[in-house]
Amino acid sequence: MSDSTSATSEPSGTSGTSGSTASRRQVLARTGALGAGIAFAGTLSELFAGTAAAHGSSASGYGPLVPDPNGLLDLPRGFRYKVLSREGDALRSGEGQVPSNHDGMAAFAGRSGRVHLVRNHENRVTAAIPVPTVPELTYDPMGKGGCTALTLDHRGDVLDERVAIAGTAVNCAGGPTPWGTWLTCEETEDLAGTNGYTKDHGFVFEVDPVDPRRTGAVPLTAMGRFQHEAVAVDPTRGIVYETEDAFDRPFGLFYRFLPRKPEGGRGSLRAGGRLQAMRVPDVPDLSSVQEPGAEFDGVEWVDVPDPLAVRTPIRNQDFGPRGITHAQKLEGCYWGGSCVYFVSSYARSREGSAGDHFGQIWRYDPGRRRLTLVIVFGPDTDVQLPGSEPDNICLAPSGGLMVCEDGAGAQHVFGVTRRGEVYAVARGRQNIGTPEEPEWGEFAGVTFSPRQDTMYVNCYTPGTTFAVTGPWR
Repeated sequence: MSDSTSATSEPSGTSGTSGSTASRRQVLARTGALGAGIAFAGTLSELFAGTAAAHGSSASGYGPLVPDPNGLLDLPRGFRYKVLSREGDALRSGEGQVPSNHDGMAAFAGRSGRVHLVRNHENRVTAAIPVPTVPELTYDPMGKGGCTALTLDHRGDVLDERVAIAGTAVNCAGGPTPWGTWLTCEETEDLAGTNGYTKDHGFVFEVDPVDPRRTGAVPLTAMGRFQHEAVAVDPTRGIVYETEDAFDRPFGLFYRFLPRKPEGGRGSLRAGGRLQAMRVPDVPDLSSVQEPGAEFDGVEWVDVPDPLAVRTPIRNQDFGPRGITHAQKLEGCYWGGSCVYFVSSYARSREGSAGDHFGQIWRYDPGRRRLTLVIVFGPDTDVQLPGSEPDNICLAPSGGLMVCEDGAGAQHVFGVTRRGEVYAVARGRQNIGTPEEPEWGEFAGVTFSPRQDTMYVNCYTPGTTFAVTGPWR
């Protein structure tokens, strides 16, 4: 290691398909998987070891999807949806319109059976409907992104909808904290003076879902300035893991943030800490690993030379002669049991990756300093399995996963049982293309209510937030 970086060990500190087989093949043909399906390889039971979901039923599916006569959302028989919010509608607070580009989201328990939803808006400067600027909650008046917060009563009806943070940019995903706040992530590296911005962007911000003014619009600069995607918090050590969805080479890194106040609490991350990037010895690019179950011991964490990326993006910085480990399309990230899981949505050698895949799910065990490739999505012959590019993922009440598919063609939320069986939960029906060449907005932000009796999910465009109820197991 170089004298400007250090590698450390762990501190001791404190989600069937709908449609015909033929139509599925057509979709795969358009995405370059001509005639092939997408299969899981790996042991899904590894994803749920030690989690609360592990005791749930592993029965697969809820039956075929029923076409929605209203043309919004197909669901299995016995399930119903409610539209909570749509872009362009008036915010209940009177602050303006519901913004565009609904993305990452989380649900938090409130008093008297209430649920608080915090929803990202991945708005760039060209956004059709920006997040309204609100005093005390606006970081950069020229930023069009941010979050909105919805409060639902015990019946699931919307009581309130308001701006939670504004003036940020390209708020893609994020993650909840153990102390009940939301960390929203900017997926950009634009500096002040770029695209009209008056402040630097590429930060994480903390949002209080009940009263956003408690957290304001303060960038957590010590957590790094890069193209953030998602975060997951180790509830025991207080460590925050972060994914980077960089758009060009060298691709993104997987980070951890060691806070000065690992005990956590609202505002604790403002106290600063230490940002490090993951180095897997002899693995410069995770896409070169293709075999599910592959394990790598002795994972190292290397101090980031310049977390603010004042002159050079972090992934381009000098991590010493042994370099650092990169991966294309690092996206979803969540904590389960005693491990953190993160997703690489795809890798394409023609774009500069070392290998090709349709999606990977990785598990990092901090106690053992061990990285394991748990699942690989790849070409196979079964057209009933889910399409490429897994994105947002959450644990499901049934003991499996819910996966938002982010590929071409029809857009689904898929369930995946602990046995690896795949079934469709929802299909979007809002056509944003033409009758001759239809397109459907991707799903994002899938999450469950604290009581696990309602699934909330966003359609990215047209921005729509759904609440789905039914016989969840």
